[in-house]
Amino acid sequence: MPIRVLPPQLANQIAAGEVVERPASVVKELVENSLDAGATRIDIDIDRGGAKLIRIRDNGCGIAKDELALALARHATSKISSLDDLEAILSLGFRGEALASISSVSRLMLTSRTATQDEAWQAYAEGRDMAVTVKPAAHPQGSTVEVLDLFYNTPARRKFMRTEKTEFTHIDEVVRRIALARFDVAFNLSHNGKLVRQYRAVKDPSQNARRLASICSTTFVEHALEVEWRHGDLAIRGWVADPAGSRSLTEMQYCYVNNRMMKDRLINHAIRQAYQDRLKDDQQPAYVLYLDVDPHQVDVNVHPAKHEVRFHQSRLVHDFIYQAVVAVLQQAGDLQLNTEQPVEEQPRWQPENRQAAGINHFSQPAPSARATPPRQEPSYKAPSEGKPIFPETSRSAHLREPVQRYSEENTYSKPQGELYQQLLRPGDDTPAAVKAVEASAIVEKARPAGHEDVLAGHSQSFGRVMTVCAASFALIERGQKIMLLSLPVAERWLKTAQLTPTSEGLKPQPLLIPVKLTLSKEERDAFTHHQALLQHFGIEMLLEHQRGTLRTVPLPLRQQNLQKLIPDLLGYIAVLQEVTPDAVAMWFARSIGSEHDVWTVSQAIQLLADVERLCPHLVKSPPSGLLQPVDLQPALAAFKHD
Repeated sequence: MPIRVLPPQLANQIAAGEVVERPASVVKELVENSLDAGATRIDIDIDRGGAKLIRIRDNGCGIAKDELALALARHATSKISSLDDLEAILSLGFRGEALASISSVSRLMLTSRTATQDEAWQAYAEGRDMAVTVKPAAHPQGSTVEVLDLFYNTPARRKFMRTEKTEFTHIDEVVRRIALARFDVAFNLSHNGKLVRQYRAVKDPSQNARRLASICSTTFVEHALEVEWRHGDLAIRGWVADPAGSRSLTEMQYCYVNNRMMKDRLINHAIRQAYQDRLKDDQQPAYVLYLDVDPHQVDVNVHPAKHEVRFHQSRLVHDFIYQAVVAVLQQAGDLQLNTEQPVEEQPRWQPENRQAAGINHFSQPAPSARATPPRQEPSYKAPSEGKPIFPETSRSAHLREPVQRYSEENTYSKPQGELYQQLLRPGDDTPAAVKAVEASAIVEKARPAGHEDVLAGHSQSFGRVMTVCAASFALIERGQKIMLLSLPVAERWLKTAQLTPTSEGLKPQPLLIPVKLTLSKEERDAFTHHQALLQHFGIEMLLEHQRGTLRTVPLPLRQQNLQKLIPDLLGYIAVLQEVTPDAVAMWFARSIGSEHDVWTVSQAIQLLADVERLCPHLVKSPPSGLLQPVDLQPALAAFKHD
């Protein structure tokens, strides 16, 4: 087949496959555009869960007539112009793909007027070449984007849309998350002509608690503890619920990086570790946290929908968040470390707090932007008491700041990184640590075989990742024990869990281009005999003579070599006496292999966060080959000399 340039509409539809997953994705992209335009009021109208109509109307700066056609073109944006801008992004959008992608899978109309124009103009794209037509219209200053008949020309995508109620629930959640990031913007959400949500803009700081309660419930506000910490260019602010409140709140986890909503595993893992001994396995902490990071130290261009970020100093960020949340819970009297140890004994050694390393940068509170006297501990009051903190009321203040501000005295430097490594390195002046490790070794030796309590039964975390040894083993600190964890084994268990179907089966992901497979007779017979089971795994294939056309696979298999993997699977089940979902899931986990030859600390933390979430039973009862305690007694004995 010759190489050819794809038509603009097809190219945009391919991009839409990554950006536009469902109606909620459209709402997210368009509302973020409105916020970047400086809007202070955004009206969102939805019909039939977004399948019929999505209308976003704002009072932002608007788009000039001469730029309307460019607004619907691919890779056209006003938010970045150079690589330097891409490496220090503060706007929510930057790729210039959203409008072009959405218009390729719907009937989209963009109407806008700037303050300097006497009339508004409307633009829409149509046809195979996505030609843009511009005509006069009536509209106040700002923009309105109407998206009609989403996925009308891609029936395969429309088939996978859920019910009207489910799709609107996703839209409602997206609006809730964005409203939490911008207290200064008013949001009105309507469905089928009925006003469902109305979040009024906050003009007085005393109204912050009311806005927070309207979004997160009064229960969260009653149990919320205020967090405000700073270390160099790292700052965290927001609220965490005390353990009692977290037990009664579900799905109340909102984190933002530079005011961008995120679902970051590293952040979630740090927070869960802070709560690990106060919540049951089936409970999750409740929080609304805003992390401010030097934009040069975070990469937001790693996910098509911008749901994830990559931190250059991931270990520093993880420990900073962990220390901030633990300190707030301790100050509130809801978390006590080492409660089982007698009061008169020495506390467990914390490497980052040892005196020889100098001052502990994470133990000092953030200097408050408000006029308050300096304190010796982080603030932790509930939002209803005093003046609560809240998200930045305008991104324009950030956008006006020169980028050079981050490259002066507060930037990350090599000496600072070396100091951080020293904080994690044991020293000679820690007799309490040596005693604790010796006592732990004695207890380990005296414990009967077969009754070794590798991890506390009530814990929901493996522990704290200290470093990675021999490319694929994580050195973990848990209580007073040090253990090695095999990352490939943990990854294999995670993939097994991800590929084990529930009662509803794995969700099939349609392939943009179906895969043609050449199959033997045994492989075709195996597929025919076990077709129902394979459909339960999200695998759908059409047999034609000696070939098969693979149409859908589950999400974990999307990036695999399907032309080799699927025939190998059929060959495996063809000779298997009893084919079960567990056997197929385990085969997939072994066959996919590891994603990393050499693991980093960040990758190890993210992997364990996923394992702890999907496989909590592994924490309580680690299988053979996953964890191995490290015996420090011989090393300690070597130091005992005259």
